[in-house]
Amino acid sequence: MDSQHRRFGNQAQLWLPMVSHWKREVLRFVRQRSRVVGALGTPVVFWLLIGSGLGGSFRAEGPGQREVPFLEYAFAGTLALIVLFTAIFAMISIIEDRKAGFLQAVIASPASRISIVAGKVLGSTTLALIQAGLFLALAPLIGVPLHGTTALAVVGVLFLVSIGLSGLGFLVAWPMESTQGFHAIMNLFLVPMWLLSGAFFPASGAAGWLRGIMTLNPLTYGVSAIRHALYPGPEPVVVGDSPMVVCLVVTVVFSAITIGTSVFVMKRSP
Repeated sequence: MDSQHRRFGNQAQLWLPMVSHWKREVLRFVRQRSRVVGALGTPVVFWLLIGSGLGGSFRAEGPGQREVPFLEYAFAGTLALIVLFTAIFAMISIIEDRKAGFLQAVIASPASRISIVAGKVLGSTTLALIQAGLFLALAPLIGVPLHGTTALAVVGVLFLVSIGLSGLGFLVAWPMESTQGFHAIMNLFLVPMWLLSGAFFPASGAAGWLRGIMTLNPLTYGVSAIRHALYPGPEPVVVGDSPMVVCLVVTVVFSAITIGTSVFVMKRSP
């Protein structure tokens, strides 16, 4: 009987706080509609404006010498940008909760530190998938065929990318004392990470040193995986994209590292 009580108590310390944090993130998003504009509207406007401006001069080579239009090429990158923006806005709540004293109360509670990280990350991932799904529905308008299996594959890849970026957002937000510092890191590190992921231009046309950075960037493989999911087949959409298996392995490893490091940092906090 005692072992059953201990097992139930351990589950309560893990699952109940995790679900509570997940629900809190979702409800906070629903009540702050401006976040929809920031996380979804900004990437869409960026995609349309830049795509319209570069559409006539952009060249990306696909299999069979097919030229890929910019709006089509940047579609996968815009999905990744929506996920990135969602992770950024969601993890700002860590700084706000610390200022309000809520975070200190949660850390002092019997709740597992793992449940706190998991709840935050899953909440951010849920919001990212909802917003990215809305944008994904626009795929047929630019000539990207979207079937049921294709949509499920894209959502699966986006889930992995969302987990990794949400974990990264947690790591960036955790030591921050102000939202200004968080935004500074975002502009200095996270946005260039997206720009050098192959979302904006292919690595094949970049300088050698820049191609090296793009190869080391884990988000490069996430964007390529999204393209593979959008266009299932043996050949990549853009010449130079890594194979799907490589993209998935790198994305899973990246997600595991960011989540594992977030839990480690959380456990070491007083």
